[in-house]
Amino acid sequence: MKSKNRVEVPDSDTALYERIRELVVAARSTVARGVDLVQVHTSFQIGRHIIEQEQQGEQRASYGKAVLKALAEKLTQEFGRGFSKSNLEYMRRFYLLYQERAEIAQFGTGQLDRLAEDTCAFRLSWTHYVFLMGIDNIDERNFYEIEASDQGWNLNELKRQFNSGLYECLALSRDKEGIRQLAQQGQIISQPKDLLKEPLVLEFLGLSEQARYSESDLETAIINHVEHFLLELGKGFLFEARQKRFTFDADHFYIDLVFYNRLLRCYVLIDLKIGKLTHQNLGQMQMYVNYFERYVKTDGENATIGIILCKKKNEALVEITLPKDANIHAREYQLYLPSKEELQQKLQEWAGEEA
Repeated sequence: MKSKNRVEVPDSDTALYERIRELVVAARSTVARGVDLVQVHTSFQIGRHIIEQEQQGEQRASYGKAVLKALAEKLTQEFGRGFSKSNLEYMRRFYLLYQERAEIAQFGTGQLDRLAEDTCAFRLSWTHYVFLMGIDNIDERNFYEIEASDQGWNLNELKRQFNSGLYECLALSRDKEGIRQLAQQGQIISQPKDLLKEPLVLEFLGLSEQARYSESDLETAIINHVEHFLLELGKGFLFEARQKRFTFDADHFYIDLVFYNRLLRCYVLIDLKIGKLTHQNLGQMQMYVNYFERYVKTDGENATIGIILCKKKNEALVEITLPKDANIHAREYQLYLPSKEELQQKLQEWAGEEA
């Protein structure tokens, strides 16, 4: 008499089960080092075996679902959690989305312990890839994979950057070649415009719940959440000073925030404005930048960048007030996460105008 808990797999599918079983056994015998990479590669190989089984053409869709269900039950019975039918479907989809990396990921049974971070096809954890698989746009998906790997984002930070529309914000400030570069290389910082995005999303400050707040409130909130603010600014930023003072003829002037970008090797000055941008704001920032250029910057450093962070800017005002070669930029911020749909629509409209 058969055990009630015993799950039977049709004989025709026993080979599929055995191939996947060997992968799981090999993965579980690997030392803890690199366990995330092993899990990802194991999931990729499981997905490959499932797809190859389907491509034999011997099963209908409904039969394929039955095979996955029986396979999930038997794997769970032997190995425990992690092999549900939905997880096997994720693995199947994972292989379909990333199958161009199959040659790099060709590690056979007993070879998974050879994985090293500098040679493997994947650099993130399985939970990262489960989230990335939900991004339909392949360019956007590639961008977030590269950035998450390069910046060491955990899953929560990856979700936050996605929800804040980082890809769309960067893409809107680039031409079509620049967008292709985002998908292929991530965000490369080689000139001032590469680090500029709009809007800056500052929902982590918690100011959106306040009916009124001052520039001082905004500055204090940024300092209290400076780690998050540095991540929102982008790559290579180091915080140097708050209310940096300099003096001319006994008059004191104060720069709200001073940063240094180690990738561009230059100072970045930020002035905070809670209202609409004015020409006086631009003139004030020009003075700040001139001061740093003449009295602070060393010969080996690049030109100082000035950023006015405001609730509402005026492109025409910026253009008519500043000389064309001015290294001063106005950027809008918002205190809530933007609508992904709104940003995507804006990007589509921009792409249509560029065509």
